[in-house]
Amino acid sequence: MTTAGKHGSVQDLLPLEDIVEGVICLRGGEYRAVIQAQSVNFALKSEEEQEAVMAGYRSFLNSLSHPVQMLVRILPTNVEPYLAGFRTNVTSQANSDAVRRLALDHETFVRRLARERTLLERRFYLVVPAGEFGRDGTAAIRWPWKRNGRRLDDQHLAVAAAQLNGRCQELAQGLTSFGVSSRRLESEELAELWAACLCSQVSQLSPSLIAGARPVVAATRRREVARHG
Repeated sequence: MTTAGKHGSVQDLLPLEDIVEGVICLRGGEYRAVIQAQSVNFALKSEEEQEAVMAGYRSFLNSLSHPVQMLVRILPTNVEPYLAGFRTNVTSQANSDAVRRLALDHETFVRRLARERTLLERRFYLVVPAGEFGRDGTAAIRWPWKRNGRRLDDQHLAVAAAQLNGRCQELAQGLTSFGVSSRRLESEELAELWAACLCSQVSQLSPSLIAGARPVVAATRRREVARHG
């Protein structure tokens, strides 16, 4: 028996079924949305501000009516987009040679810092689950990592999408209450995030398993609205 036949392909092991208009569809009829939250420079805040942030965070957690999964990614920082935007702002707004020289010194400093140190950025995500749908169409709460055996269903997808919209809006409001801005990831961003997390997992597998696996494709599509005559 070959290694690929013994272990199965990576595609067969993945729970992903589809990504439809910002909704991750898992095998077994489970649905997820993902919110990216911006970081807060906690260390630069005063003691009173820090206490307010912590109190807001505790209140946010206590207000949750459904489970969420928190994902933190630590990535190398690419300073080029920052410097490009900085250069554009200086070019359009600087009205003196002194300001332009300061801007050039700042750009040189940032580039030297990036060469001498590994600059890292942290990205924070909330994975939001929809409820599991029973035979009567009602939704019941399930934990984000649990799955069952149902296949993708357009009617359940429509109900799950509406539920996820409401939950994401509530979470965004809760995060804003203690100074954290957020946004919901769209389909293309979800595919990129899934692929990035998958690559970090697959890189830890044995070389023989990777060699025998079929290519993994994460596709996105738009949900079609059924029309009845």
